[in-house]
Formats: sequence, structure tokens, C-alpha cells
Amino acid sequence: MKKRTTKPLNLKKHIRKPLSLNKARYVSSKIGKTRAIEAKDDLRKYIPLTKRLTAATLKNMLEKYRMVYVKPNVGMFGNGVIRVEQAGDEAVKPYSFQEGVRLQRFKTYKDLYKSLSKVTSKRPYLVQKGIHLLTYKGNRFDLRVMVQQTPGHKWETTGIIGRVAHPRKIVTNFHNGGTLKSVDTLLKSYLPPSKRKGYVGQLQTMGVQVAKAINARYKGVKEIGVDVALDKDLNPWILEVNTSPDPYIFRRLSDKRIFAKIKKYAKAYGRL
Repeated sequence: MKKRTTKPLNLKKHIRKPLSLNKARYVSSKIGKTRAIEAKDDLRKYIPLTKRLTAATLKNMLEKYRMVYVKPNVGMFGNGVIRVEQAGDEAVKPYSFQEGVRLQRFKTYKDLYKSLSKVTSKRPYLVQKGIHLLTYKGNRFDLRVMVQQTPGHKWETTGIIGRVAHPRKIVTNFHNGGTLKSVDTLLKSYLPPSKRKGYVGQLQTMGVQVAKAINARYKGVKEIGVDVALDKDLNPWILEVNTSPDPYIFRRLSDKRIFAKIKKYAKAYGRL
């Protein structure tokens, strides 16, 4: 009887590679994504002024806006984000910055920048016009707008969720102590039900426009998470865009159809 021989199993053929697929779609540079959005005339108005951090750009923007955010050009989960403020001249220590829960105050801009540089000198940072966020029970919040390519290769906003900052922190990220809430819960105090649906619809449309702008410059992007701040006049501001957003935060919503669709689309393009 002839002895059977079996070929060794080609593991490379059978193992899916979601990480390598994601790497091809992931865009790390925040300034690059910002410039991609700014290239579209209809989106430029939603972008807070964002520049590369230098002593001069920070000083000029502080004098103009009084409050700015300093953030790493490459980073996730709100890590490394710093809130910098300049109070009135009558203050004894008019300059301050907060990273995490620690707040530091300074008499002069020189002292501020010297201390700040100890944090920002190791990698490129950006400085962005500060937006005073709306609050929920006294804590700041923003929105994450999830936009995905459908199995038919069309862009669709599949979910919007609110992120409420930890009482002692400046960032809203869930992975940095934030709390997840529905959009209706957060906007209830600011918009009546009759206007809320239309407002959310505008955010959904904006999300699709942002996805198309990112995809125009960075081919292969299949999903984005747009972080949107709302000011006191309910004007939306695009803080940044994530090209590998966490889909699982949407499991926290009571409407389970939202995550089901997100998961379905993500599987279609190989994310999950």
C-alpha cells in the first residue's frame, strides 16, 4: 500500500491579517488629516485653527484665543493632550497648563513654555484653537461621529455617540476616563425634540463629507471617527479625525441596531 504524504499546512494562507489591513488604512498624522479636510471649501469653516507647536505659534494663539489645546501630532485616546490658558493681566500667575489632572501656573510666558517643553520636546506637537465645550451635569462633552464604507462602497454615518469628560480631566475619551452617553441625552438641555433630529442629520452629513475629504487624499481609508466639539451657539467644530476608530464604544447605546450595523460594515471591509 502506497504511503500517503501530506503537505505541510500553509499557515500564511489561512490566517487573516486584520492588523496589516488596518495598517494600510491607518493615517497617523493629525496635521495631515486636518489639511485634507481644510482643502474642501465647505468644510474649512468647521476646523479650529491648527498649527505646529513652536514658542511663537503658541504665544500668538494664546494672545488671540486665551485658551488652546496642545496635542501630539501622532497619538491616541487623548494621551498627551494639554490645555493651555492665558488669564487677564491682573492675575498673579496668568499662564497655566493642565495635562491629566495636574494643573500648573506660571508668572511669565517664558516660564510656561520652558515647563511645557519638558513634555512636548520628545515628539512633534500641534497647537489648536480652544473650543469651550458644552457641558452635561457640569462636565464637558464632545461627540464621536462614526462613518464607514458600506458593502456597496458608499460612505454612511453609522453612529454618533457622546463622550463626557471625567470631572478632573480635560479630555473626553472613554479610554481616558470619559463616560459614554447618547446624543439625545446630551442635547436634551440645548435643543427641543423637534430640532434635535434635524441637527443630528446635519452632523451625519458633515461626517460623510469629512470621510470623502480624507479618502480623497488617503486612498484605502474605509472608516473614520470624527471628534466634534459643540460651542455655546451649537456650532460644530472638527477637533480631529481617527482612521481606526473604536467601534465597540457603540455597544453602550441602548439602540443595539447601531452597533449591529457598524459591526456588519466593519466585517465587510475586513476590520473585524
